[in-house]
Amino acid sequence: MKKVLSIAGSDCSGGAGIQADLKTFSALGVFGMSVIVSVVAENTRRVIDMQDISPEMIGNQIEAVFEDIEVDALKIGMLSSTECMEAVAGKVRRHKPSHVVIDPVMYAKNGCPLMEMTAIDTLINQIIPLADVLTPNIPEAGKIAGISIQTVEEMEAAARKIHNLGCGAVVVKGGHAAGDALDILFDGKTFYRFETARINTRNTHGTGCTFSSAIAALLARGMELPDAVREAKAYVTMAIAHSLPIGKGNGPTHHFYELYRHGLRRDGKD
Repeated sequence: MKKVLSIAGSDCSGGAGIQADLKTFSALGVFGMSVIVSVVAENTRRVIDMQDISPEMIGNQIEAVFEDIEVDALKIGMLSSTECMEAVAGKVRRHKPSHVVIDPVMYAKNGCPLMEMTAIDTLINQIIPLADVLTPNIPEAGKIAGISIQTVEEMEAAARKIHNLGCGAVVVKGGHAAGDALDILFDGKTFYRFETARINTRNTHGTGCTFSSAIAALLARGMELPDAVREAKAYVTMAIAHSLPIGKGNGPTHHFYELYRHGLRRDGKD
């Protein structure tokens, strides 16, 4: 069984963060591991509080995994501060894992900030160059690229600018745009478009975490990047289509709907 590590924040309500990552890994047939960098007290409506884990403890968690277990892919999510980013970046540079997928989480679904804005420079200079795949949504891509994104052409321009910061590939997610849900992948040479009909639901808590984790799991299982992005989008679309009306705000998606109905698909090389 392939093994995938998530480095991210903990969502006590279970819909996003480490919890969403581990559910995604299980649903897609890989063994999930976790390094918690922040504990977030949040629910479907709001973020109440958050507390970062010390950089030393973050580093020790990462060492505990890498000294004993082969990591076939790494997903990095919420990194709230410069200190947190520096601790993670140092360990990633040391261990050089395959298939590093980074979701540059800046805000919760309800708009609450999850990254200190003073850490943007560290994100750009130390974290983004580590990514084989970066998965910003439109607001995040605009912030990183320093441009306003209103059109598909501007999504592509942002992807090109972000790629020039040193990452291997960029997926600009179009969930914040109007119309159908269009994601754009740029691998440095070619643009790929992945489009699905938009699902009319407010229950989309953790979709970014789920999408990036799905890409990491599918890359670990041997898929090529465009296929992994396509399958990850199909997976998260399924999870949104069968989302759960839990809580009074943006409820979670259903990570296991397809697995419960049909069992695990074996499309990778594992």
